[in-house]
Amino acid sequence: MRRKVFSRQFLLSDIAILCYLALVKLILHLLTNGQYGYFRDELYYIACSDHLAFGYVDQPPLSIFILAINRWLWGDSLFALRLLPAVAGALVVFLTGLMVRQLGGGRFAQVLGALAVIVSPAMLGQSRFFSMNAFDILFWALAAYIVILIVKNNNPKLWPLFGLVAGLGLLNKYSMFFFGFGLVMGLMLTSHRKHLVNKWFWLAGLIALVIFLPHIIWEIKYDFPSIEFMRNASLYKNIPISFSGFLFGQFLQIGFAHAPIWMLGLYYYFFHKEGKQYRLLGWMYVIIFTVLVVGNAKVYYLSPIYPMLLASGALVIERFIRHYHWNWLKPVIASILIICGCISAPYAIPVLPIETFIKYTDFIGIKPEAEERHELKALPQYYADMFGWEEMVATVAGVYHSLSPKEQSKCTIFTSNYGEAGSIDFFGKRYHLPKAISGHNNYYLWGPGDKIGEVVISLRISLESLKRLFEVVEQADMVECRYCMPYENNYPVYICRNPKISLQEVWPYLKHYD
Repeated sequence: MRRKVFSRQFLLSDIAILCYLALVKLILHLLTNGQYGYFRDELYYIACSDHLAFGYVDQPPLSIFILAINRWLWGDSLFALRLLPAVAGALVVFLTGLMVRQLGGGRFAQVLGALAVIVSPAMLGQSRFFSMNAFDILFWALAAYIVILIVKNNNPKLWPLFGLVAGLGLLNKYSMFFFGFGLVMGLMLTSHRKHLVNKWFWLAGLIALVIFLPHIIWEIKYDFPSIEFMRNASLYKNIPISFSGFLFGQFLQIGFAHAPIWMLGLYYYFFHKEGKQYRLLGWMYVIIFTVLVVGNAKVYYLSPIYPMLLASGALVIERFIRHYHWNWLKPVIASILIICGCISAPYAIPVLPIETFIKYTDFIGIKPEAEERHELKALPQYYADMFGWEEMVATVAGVYHSLSPKEQSKCTIFTSNYGEAGSIDFFGKRYHLPKAISGHNNYYLWGPGDKIGEVVISLRISLESLKRLFEVVEQADMVECRYCMPYENNYPVYICRNPKISLQEVWPYLKHYD
């Protein structure tokens, strides 16, 4: 009898309700993550997972190690590939509710904070495919939760746990540096600066450094390619954005209905009498926001910080409703979030057939805007980059199999970027294609192998460049796709013969990190 009562109490407890909400987010992704196709970066990450190392030109290694284990356990299907990002997103929902709980929020505040994360376009979108970003949000949320525990309980002995999370976060994505920098500045600007001289805080830094050290050694070995990558991306790839554009992007990415919640959350950390002890979190937001604007970062780079603001904002709203006894506001606020979330959901996860999505964007009137210097058409880049890859590989396969067996044995497939190379490596298995080479990002470090370039099938390399490298260049076919990025459509596939210089000799000049 006691066991039944306990079970019933637990199933209706605050923790259980947070688990249910996390499960809702997980199910949303499991039902939609198999739609459209493999994302450009996923194909590249799969190639990286076949070349395990302590670093890559454009990222630290942790997410790639996770992917390698994921592939070993469950294979390469879209569902399997996107399972762990969906789980990470669900855990962020749960952690947001726990943050509310630690800040003193009741059941409604916990549900509101968790619900806000579920229906946020950015939080949905970052978990829709495999990338380091889904895990990045999780590491930020976990780190913020630990900071709240340290401040609330004045327990500096938790700093080593923070160091573990921060170290793994750094090993996943460099953006954890922003969290660390914002945290140190927030400590300096508040009474919590005493932690800066605490041995447990310095032990946390040492733990994070030791975890991150193998990647630092890798960077030194390869002459810091990631610094060159980030510089080139900022200067030549990302579209410059103004302060107002970056700020508006926060409303658009997180959700317009969410704006009052996270802004009240910022108010709580700075001005509320109970929130002042957590003021360092408010300073973290302001400082990291400023750093990202000055650094010409993409809008979504700030997304991981919002769970801690949505948590405190939900608390403020609950206190307001309780003070005025306006309980009728609870279903109103929840309904507004859900309705707005349903409206924005097709922009975040592939819930609609692609033609229906295009019609939907026409109806809503919100068209995709580029964050990189590439032309867009009907689809935003994050959807367009899910189309056209297998069709491209089939076209290349037709060209490859038109060669004689002797030429096939000498043939190299040379692409302009890692998306094309990754798709050749992934889909090419079923067409019996050789692995691709490219000068783009980590494909440059993997090099051309032992092929000198006697016969090369080239994709999206200019005819002028090819004629400087080969005696004979002839067009063999055209790549065409309907929904892909415009620059990946309607371009020729060339067969190149009689190299004027070997691939090994020309390789140092083919590097491009961006």
